[in-house]
Amino acid sequence: MAVFCGSQSGDHVIFTVHASAIGKILARNKIKIVYGGADRGLMASVANAGLEEGGTVIGILPELLNEIEILHKGLSELHIVDTMHSRKLLLFSKCDAAIILPGGFGTLDELFEMLTWNQLKIHEKKIFILNTNGFYEHLIAHIHKMHEAKFLYFHPDEIITVINEPEEIEKYL
Repeated sequence: MAVFCGSQSGDHVIFTVHASAIGKILARNKIKIVYGGADRGLMASVANAGLEEGGTVIGILPELLNEIEILHKGLSELHIVDTMHSRKLLLFSKCDAAIILPGGFGTLDELFEMLTWNQLKIHEKKIFILNTNGFYEHLIAHIHKMHEAKFLYFHPDEIITVINEPEEIEKYL
């Protein structure tokens, strides 16, 4: 499963707690974790928790972010790629589904690219949003507004599953 999240930890400890919980849950359920390859922020929390539980954690980091995000040197696999586009292509090719945790522009970019590709039938991968502490409430409302205003070809609930606690993901694994 691809995990998209921030390379920073955010302003509340609950973000880190939920990121670590997701890493542990996926590893315990023998689900490979594919993520951005960084050793900082929520990305590191997911990766480290997955590794501590004996899981397989695959990182994919573009060379240009190597200094900014600081690559994780203890992963099961680490792929250094040339561009952000090649990063996303490899992330998408190595996952069957994705879970979106709190993050910034990069996280939203990955979410919306997956949604766009799903809409265009490039893939049909399930997308989960972990709405930690209501972080994505406004975004979810806006996505529903896009549907109500007839800008989407499908109801967003057909491809997006919103969960509020990490443990909720287990029923979908």
